[in-house]
Amino acid sequence: MRKPLIVGNWKMWGSREKAKNLVAGIVAQDSDEMVDWGVCPPFPYITQVLEQVGCDRVGAQTVSADVDVPHTGDVSAAMLADLGIRWAIVGHSERRAERGESDGIVSQQLRCAIEKGLTPILCVGETFEQREQGNEERVVRSQLEVALAGAEANWPLVIAYEPVWAIGTGVVAEPHQVQAMHAMIRSVLSNLGISGGETPILYGGSVKPENANGLFALDDVDGALVGGASLDSEAFLAIIEAARSAKAA
Repeated sequence: MRKPLIVGNWKMWGSREKAKNLVAGIVAQDSDEMVDWGVCPPFPYITQVLEQVGCDRVGAQTVSADVDVPHTGDVSAAMLADLGIRWAIVGHSERRAERGESDGIVSQQLRCAIEKGLTPILCVGETFEQREQGNEERVVRSQLEVALAGAEANWPLVIAYEPVWAIGTGVVAEPHQVQAMHAMIRSVLSNLGISGGETPILYGGSVKPENANGLFALDDVDGALVGGASLDSEAFLAIIEAARSAKAA
């Protein structure tokens, strides 16, 4: 059985004090190993969070697609691996739309992360217009196939399905929409030679304590990539508890 995974994406939020207090609030109340969890803080706070929770609980929000080049402001996979962190988010819709990161760039980022021993959290998802046109599966399938072209079966990997129209909007995809997409993703992974039955597939898009139970009850949802609710320790812990309850059911 796949172990539930809850990852908080803090985005461009916080301060040293806020990061310290948020992590302390989570650690103080959760020690159960039935659910795996972690956080992806902004780059300036990664070291501080590492000191509080250890390497297995920390990821980066992005990673450079390049290696050993003079690119001001970029952070390489080697640098992140040197810190000892576990994950790197790649392909988030905000990076795709606002920073021009194409499917090809996402593929390079993913490979850089894997080569340095990081586990990429590959984000895929369609816009509202693409879903309205009935192209949601084609779009997500293409994102997966480009990013994972030539994938090896033993690659460490997490997939996060985040419909763009549900990110930060308060709108959550209907359960049947989520389950259908997650099942399709699992099938695509298997067709690419990746163990679709073992790869965690998370849902992201306005996940909150109020809707987490329904999401985690779905057969192919293995957890969540959480945005706004991860900035509140009680809300984040409630989402972890929902994952724990779903596993125990």
